[in-house]
Amino acid sequence: MRAATDALPFSQACENNKGPILSVLQRHLGGSRKLLEIGAGTGQHAEFLAGHFPDLNWQASDAAESLPLLRPRLARAGLPDPVALDIDSADWGCGSFDAIFSANVLHIVGAPSVENFFRGLGPHLNPDGLLLVYGPFRYRNAYTTESNAQFDRWLKQRDPVSGIRDFEWVNALAEDAGLTLVEDNAMPANNQLLVWVRAGRRSRPKATLLEARAARQDVETGGS
Repeated sequence: MRAATDALPFSQACENNKGPILSVLQRHLGGSRKLLEIGAGTGQHAEFLAGHFPDLNWQASDAAESLPLLRPRLARAGLPDPVALDIDSADWGCGSFDAIFSANVLHIVGAPSVENFFRGLGPHLNPDGLLLVYGPFRYRNAYTTESNAQFDRWLKQRDPVSGIRDFEWVNALAEDAGLTLVEDNAMPANNQLLVWVRAGRRSRPKATLLEARAARQDVETGGS
């Protein structure tokens, strides 16, 4: 992260991935009215993405100590004041939402916090609600690319409890929370955007997953 010319916190990675993330969200958020973003960071995703959903109430959140850096960008964008949220807390205390979005969180926090993330979202995700999670994952105990393996080593050197998570483990946690995977989208820079839904929403999970796997194979083999 670096400081932008306007003195607001800035992440180049957010600038690079916000467009591809938008393309996925536009397929899913048409009927959503309230969204919670967990780990809003610099606020760049909130500022950009919320602007494309004028009827969506985008509620950003982050750890309490991160809110002072987050508030100025959200205020500039005319978005609601961010709320403090600790995923390890038994009660997030932030109401209920039609969708929950989180980018680049699960590989930063420790494994117990990943478990608490899925355990805690239940009371805050409405029936038929969506969970959308962006970040790198491993599949069948293997990295999708050597660069992700190097990134994982860097993460663990920086903080031993962090690291790229196994997709199968994360999906099992989601299923235990009453969610069903409907999309696994290959994204730029060897990331994925996973989409789950609570039981009851109409979807085409089998076809969508086949398409997503094909797309991921294209990314892994250098396809377009």
